[in-house]
Amino acid sequence: MPGIDECLLEAMTLPGARGAAIVDWTSGLALGSVGESPNGDHEATAAETAEVARSAAEYRAFAPADTAYDSADDVKGLPVEDLILTTRAGLHLLRFVETTFDSSVFLYLWLDRGTGNLALARMRLRDLSERLVLR
Repeated sequence: MPGIDECLLEAMTLPGARGAAIVDWTSGLALGSVGESPNGDHEATAAETAEVARSAAEYRAFAPADTAYDSADDVKGLPVEDLILTTRAGLHLLRFVETTFDSSVFLYLWLDRGTGNLALARMRLRDLSERLVLR
């Protein structure tokens, strides 16, 4: 089971990966980062992406209350799995991580639009988020 550093290094092996981070969306702080940052500052990128993640996780427009699981047999957790933002030059993927504490962490991956593979990145980040061990 990978820790933060191993997880980020594995994310950077994806085709077109330019930068990656693990961010706490309640505080906006990066728990770890690697590679480039779209604005040249990993901490600013963490804070900015945390605002987007927080909006998606908390606003009812993205996660209506009636979609929550009520049955004890169903999986609990955030109703949002991941977010994809496309820009003219890049693809930005935010994957929420289920944790044993408060589940306020997400994986952020910045891909080059020309060489990145969004489908592969989504699958790999899902796998990484399930295996990630936060210490």
